[in-house]
Amino acid sequence: MVTAVKSALGYDDTLDVFGVHAIGGFLGAIGTGIVANPLYGGAGITDYAKCVVKDGIVTSDCPIAAYDMWGQVFIQFKNAMITVCWSAIGSLIVYLIVAAIVGLRVSAETEREGLDIAEHGERAYNM
Repeated sequence: MVTAVKSALGYDDTLDVFGVHAIGGFLGAIGTGIVANPLYGGAGITDYAKCVVKDGIVTSDCPIAAYDMWGQVFIQFKNAMITVCWSAIGSLIVYLIVAAIVGLRVSAETEREGLDIAEHGERAYNM
């Protein structure tokens, strides 16, 4: 599935990090709003306002509040989008800093010679 999406969108991701972690994490975050529904066996949301507390200690189990699945899915979606924006802005800042300080590519000569020798001082495959 990940390789099909990668081919369709045409991006280069050798280890499928974006497909697995970004897409999987985004869908998982949204899906949490569904699987948390007590109707489907989830934990729901605790109604802390109805807990019985004596001397600062909860003395009885707290009831489960009414659960609005689609409201929770929207909250999960909104927060996943905030995470996407935060990550994109942070990545852009790091990208610009690295581009300004060391550059984003090696020279053509270094690339021809091979990064193993130029960057690490050794051959990777004993050739």
